[in-house]
Amino acid sequence: MRLIICEKPNVARKMAKALNDSGEVQEFKKGKVSYFLIAHKGKKAYVASAVGHLFTLTSKEKTHSYPVFDIEWRPTPDVNSSAKYMRPYIDIFKMLAKKTDEYISACDYDIEGSLIAWNVIRFICKSKKGKRMKFSTLTKEDLINAYENMTGLDYQNSNAGEVRHELDWLYGINLSRGLTHAMAYYGYRRPLSIGRVQGPALAVLAKREIKIKEFKPEPYWELWALAKKIRFLHVKKRFKTKEEIDDIFNKCKPYENKTLVKRVNKKEYYVKPNPPFDLTSLQVEAFRVFRFSPAQTLNYAQKLYEASMISYPRTSSQKLPLKLGHKKILKRLSKFQDYKKLVDDILNENKTIKPYEGKKDDPAHPAIHPLGYMAKVDKNEMKLYDLIVKRYLACFGKEAKKEKQTVTLTVNDEEFLADGSRVAKMGWMELYAPYNHKDKKELPEFKKGKIIKAKLGIDAKETQPPKRYTPASIISELERKKLGTKATRSIIIDTLYKRGYVAGRQIHVTDFGLAVYDSLKKYAPEILDEKLTRSFEEMMEDIQKGQVDVKSVIDEGKKTLMKIIHKFKKHEKEIGKLLVKEYGTGEKILGKCPKCGSNLVLRVSRKSKKQFVACSNYPKCKVSYPLYQNVKVEPTGKTCECGAPIVMIISKGKKPFEYCVDPKCPYKNQNSNKNLVNKDSKDSKDK
Repeated sequence: MRLIICEKPNVARKMAKALNDSGEVQEFKKGKVSYFLIAHKGKKAYVASAVGHLFTLTSKEKTHSYPVFDIEWRPTPDVNSSAKYMRPYIDIFKMLAKKTDEYISACDYDIEGSLIAWNVIRFICKSKKGKRMKFSTLTKEDLINAYENMTGLDYQNSNAGEVRHELDWLYGINLSRGLTHAMAYYGYRRPLSIGRVQGPALAVLAKREIKIKEFKPEPYWELWALAKKIRFLHVKKRFKTKEEIDDIFNKCKPYENKTLVKRVNKKEYYVKPNPPFDLTSLQVEAFRVFRFSPAQTLNYAQKLYEASMISYPRTSSQKLPLKLGHKKILKRLSKFQDYKKLVDDILNENKTIKPYEGKKDDPAHPAIHPLGYMAKVDKNEMKLYDLIVKRYLACFGKEAKKEKQTVTLTVNDEEFLADGSRVAKMGWMELYAPYNHKDKKELPEFKKGKIIKAKLGIDAKETQPPKRYTPASIISELERKKLGTKATRSIIIDTLYKRGYVAGRQIHVTDFGLAVYDSLKKYAPEILDEKLTRSFEEMMEDIQKGQVDVKSVIDEGKKTLMKIIHKFKKHEKEIGKLLVKEYGTGEKILGKCPKCGSNLVLRVSRKSKKQFVACSNYPKCKVSYPLYQNVKVEPTGKTCECGAPIVMIISKGKKPFEYCVDPKCPYKNQNSNKNLVNKDSKDSKDK
């Protein structure tokens, strides 16, 4: 009897239906959790599901000190009380393990999925042998093919996953406890975190923040000529002194109505399609088009994958092999009205159906592509699906043709330039609409040698600091630096937000985030060293390839970590002093207290777990205000006429709104408080 181990309940149900020979799948339940009995070509098998990692690492002895190196794998609900829902899944595997003698990993084909199944096989089934189903889509055809062409268990993938979990756990728990202990010296029990990849990620953002803070703008001036509503810029572009630009302006001003069109250049060039999506490029594009965060995009893509609408999203590949059967996919897409005309054009214009591909490859999965099937999904998931479909279709389009236009004007021998572009032939861009990047404005007709009128002007400007990272651009930067994995980068950035190290869509590092960065840079720079982190990433890739020994990588990681911990412990007090004294406690500051002028901060009641606003000068100052619950509260920098700060209330599925925190504010409509939870001040005084 076989046991097929899936990663998620939805996948297990699809797996059972796809593999079962005929008739209804036999479904059994233990509480609310289902498992299935199927027969494929007469051979029976159970299909059961995990819900992510059923086993997690923990220290063998309970302690709050560090260093901690003596660790073991334990069932996740034994370690984390919030994971009690996993218990029935573990119990089902225990029951089925007694009835089966052959174990099949059907989890996602990556290091995380392989480790999930491997832990079930070795810890519950008490076996070290098994087989592997490899698939990139959840279509019936692919699942049957994967089942009938199983390989041996992918130990290298699971080994790489185990090493990553061990190193991340050891670095995370020890370094995070170090930071927490450092602040505890000064009476603050705020839990902090830093990790093997989180440290270098914070460093990338902090270095940019420091450049922005230290940036000193320099004045410059631009001289322009306006003709036919087009702004032409002087060829020098930037003038460093007002005297120089005034001289040229005064020289040209009398001749602005005698402007000569000196040159008109037009150059045609061809533009290839964008490559198909890998996960990072999908996250970047979804942020540009829809403002989805990278974590949201991954979540929506996972839902589409489980609905059999797209292929596996956690891929680094920009390749679309012909074996995927593109003609079949296109014909399935043509059944939907939104894509019918686009697909018909592709099939009519192309004798050979071969997509354009990018350079990046992933041996486990192809690029993200639609499968041609439709299911019921929500609005945002459908938006992402349309983006993926259009990108896929565009890969079959012909090159687009563009025309770049450059016009040169002269005013009393001083040259002014303007350029624009136009799409001469849409090609693949027609297939990718409406998601194409906007081109520069097309210039109106200018004839060489013609005298025209223009209006001259001067703009005073300043040089600008470096641009801030967005949640999408930092994901790209981490990929470029080879920090983290395609599946973990968005989680790392989310953690930086949750810890209060960074804030905003245009990411700025908070004062507390800079304090963490500065203290580590001064006393334990290895924690921030991207070269060190990247070297371990490369070692784990070598484990996947079977080129390096698992034990040697873990031993090297522990050895390096001990050196860091030794240095950290030596300067623990200095680190804590820098965190607390220079930048405060890291609490979210919402504004100034109208009574004493100290900071008003966001607090959470220890008893009721409700959030409220309180003065940081408590107990000397007892000013506090209640707040809406289960919402995100962000500072606006504004102060109400009543003296209390105005905050932004952000709630899922609702439009954000500004709100004065004082419920007794005479300057706002009292009805705006009707949904306020916890109006009395009982909980808000519980410090």
